Amino acid sequence: MRLVTLKPREENEKRIALTPASVKKLSSLGFRIMIPENLGADLGFSNQDYQSAGATLFQDINLEPEDILITVKAEPWHVAALPLGGTLVGLLEPFQNPELIGTMKQKDINSFCMELIPRTTYAQKMDALSSQASLAGYVAVVKAADTIGKVFPMMSTPAGTIPPAKVFVLGVGVAGLQAIATAKRLGARVEAYDTRPVVAEQVQSLGAKFVNIDVGETGQTDQGYAKALTEEQLELQRQQLAKICAGSDVVITTAQVFGRSAPRLLTKEMVQGMRAGSVVVDLAASTGGNVEGTVVDQVVNINGVSIIGLSNFPAQVAKDASLMYASNVANLLEHLWDKEQKNLKINLEDEITKSVLLTFQGQIRDERVKAQVEK
Repeated sequence: MRLVTLKPREENEKRIALTPASVKKLSSLGFRIMIPENLGADLGFSNQDYQSAGATLFQDINLEPEDILITVKAEPWHVAALPLGGTLVGLLEPFQNPELIGTMKQKDINSFCMELIPRTTYAQKMDALSSQASLAGYVAVVKAADTIGKVFPMMSTPAGTIPPAKVFVLGVGVAGLQAIATAKRLGARVEAYDTRPVVAEQVQSLGAKFVNIDVGETGQTDQGYAKALTEEQLELQRQQLAKICAGSDVVITTAQVFGRSAPRLLTKEMVQGMRAGSVVVDLAASTGGNVEGTVVDQVVNINGVSIIGLSNFPAQVAKDASLMYASNVANLLEHLWDKEQKNLKINLEDEITKSVLLTFQGQIRDERVKAQVEK
């Protein structure tokens, strides 16, 4: 069985789906790995690295029904390249791409959606959302530090003492925790807020202060995500957040609700209430944005406050992002691999398989995505 990957075509997508390390692991299982020439050249992975790991290089390739196409972010041209009955593994963004999912159904393509990996202890090594979100949190802080006109740590100099930068992180999921840890390493004074009080201990363990804001009853899903707030709760939240943002040098927003547009946390008035020279980093820019005024892949200036909203934060550190994502994919394929039969084992009773298998035998298996496509 051949595993095939193709070169990314999107300008802002620098990540790749297979690295020499993942090729070596997958080759040992019995897969035949097909890699386009110079796939990883920009990331420091040579053709020789891939060949030594067991890959076969190609300049052009026609995909066959038995092939498995591995992608980072799936695009329409990936689906077009697959023959009827083919197999696709990647980040499918199922709620943002109903037409793409509908096309896969029509072409009888079997797709494994990396966003649907269950958040269990065993599946952590396959959890691409978490691995990429962690890097996004790191990049957010680095981008803020590069943009703001002051240093993060407190510095005592003969010319006087420079106070530490004040960083406020909104949303304490994987990305938020990494943003907190990174800002603390740089010496900033860090505060954080999340609608789930249960995460307060994690914030404090990183040396940051957890901010308590009363918006009424909140909670989290069985997958560990924060539940969406009502519009009344969001307005109450904004009123209290405005005061904290006004005293912050950097605000990083990380709130995203899987399958829905990102909640609006900062209004334009709240941004205008911040000091000139402050920076806001919106990690949810690609799903609608947490901040009013965010423009995807641009730095917007509102009354002297810079708003950074990249569509692909992990791609800013593409080498490590690729290594982590490729490892996630390799671990999933190892879980699905039947060593005796030398093919994928589709066991619909298996928790991971039944969660990640989005389209199969001409059907959309996830009811939420199915409803979105049928709209």
